[in-house]
Amino acid sequence: MQAVRSIPAAALAPRVNNNNTARRPSTGIVSLRRRTGAVVPAASAEKDGSQKVDYKSDEFTVLPDAPVKDLVPSGPWKTIEGGVCAPKGFKAAAFKAKLRASGKNQADCCLIVADKPAVVGGVFTKNRVAAAPVQYCREVLGDTETVRAVLANAGQANAATGKLGMEDAVRSAATVAEALGCEASDILLQSTGVIGKRIKMDELMAAVPSLAGNLKATKEAAYGAATAICTTDLVRKTLAVEVDLGGGGLLGGRKVRIGGMGKGSGMIHPNMATMLGVVTCDANVEPEAWRAMVKRASVNSFNQISVDGDTSTNDCVIGLASGAAGGDPIAAGTPEAEKLEAALTAVCVGIAKSIAWDGEGATCLIECNVNGANSLDDARLIARSVVSSSLAKSAIFGHDPNWGRLACAAGYSGVHFEQEDLCIKLGPHTLMENGQPLDYDAKDASAYLKDACAVHGTVVIDVSVGAGAFEGSAWGCDLTYDYVKINAEYTT
Repeated sequence: MQAVRSIPAAALAPRVNNNNTARRPSTGIVSLRRRTGAVVPAASAEKDGSQKVDYKSDEFTVLPDAPVKDLVPSGPWKTIEGGVCAPKGFKAAAFKAKLRASGKNQADCCLIVADKPAVVGGVFTKNRVAAAPVQYCREVLGDTETVRAVLANAGQANAATGKLGMEDAVRSAATVAEALGCEASDILLQSTGVIGKRIKMDELMAAVPSLAGNLKATKEAAYGAATAICTTDLVRKTLAVEVDLGGGGLLGGRKVRIGGMGKGSGMIHPNMATMLGVVTCDANVEPEAWRAMVKRASVNSFNQISVDGDTSTNDCVIGLASGAAGGDPIAAGTPEAEKLEAALTAVCVGIAKSIAWDGEGATCLIECNVNGANSLDDARLIARSVVSSSLAKSAIFGHDPNWGRLACAAGYSGVHFEQEDLCIKLGPHTLMENGQPLDYDAKDASAYLKDACAVHGTVVIDVSVGAGAFEGSAWGCDLTYDYVKINAEYTT
């Protein structure tokens, strides 16, 4: 029996506190055909054997929301409701197809659909044992700039499943395409669950009419989709923002919306952290500019989190831009592009931090901020090294201000810096300065950790390594007894 995760109710109270896929020749995984520009047909839940769903029922509301609004960076945007359906031009649907282990009352598949072909960018795991959906999506994105939909499922990862797993992926795309009235090459796929398990195809294919028949542009449908992709997650991760890009002249600014959802709490490590993400946007943006934005936003967010040091087989972030907000296409290097990318990055960071916050067995979020580095990559690397350290994560769980483990993790990051330049702070407590240990109140420092963990709050670690101009951040969580229990019993 799989270990049951739990989280204190106080933890959910508000607090103040890769690689972009290169174009490549087709390898024959999917036959790409001339695209249709047809709008998604109005589907009915009363036909084609589909079942009407109630997004307020238990299988869609079984998980509370992550405190993602408290985790999104501040900036010239405002958080709004609606998740992936907040931007214009998108609908979502979710369904309980009974893909999960018997007895689990939770939706397990979802569909995110653009009304018209949407510009697409994708970032995928660097694991050589890549799941069939990852291989399929890489193939599609190597040959096209737009897609129509993303089908995602939980329960089975369809990873390490050989040719039969790839056949299942192709069949899934074709079935969804038929239901939506578009091409198979318009459909992208995401899967999460147990590695080595093929998808329960009979159950998933039977659910497709219900997914197509229950597409809605509502927050309830978006939140249902975010719930459907969760596995050991204790909370669903969904977020949306609205930002004014300016350039509106006398008629005012140019407002666009960005929405996102993600899943993950274990098997999370940089180079895609098992995590899935879908980001939607209604900006009209040039394809190459959008792809570059999705890649950079992922580098600064999803590639900067670590729960346990394991890089998954299924990691995948897909970004869709519908263009429904109108206006001329946004080109790279323009002020509008810079504002759009900043807001996109904020959404990705908010979701990424909520994944780390919800790490399996975790009692706190760890944030490491590095400054004084000689390059941005150096700053990011040091920060990732600190939040990935099993020794540091264990010490934080034990409320032990053992700053030597933080110094050690910074030192083995591979980044060159001088010991005499190293400074370390744990919350308000300065532990090391100019390479020298300082006298500090160990009881107060321990209390800082204890208080943060008691409310599932944030432990902040600040590291300075010199006088360089660059800084970077990474996020992780503590390593607890429950993490071992959850993963020791994962399939039993």
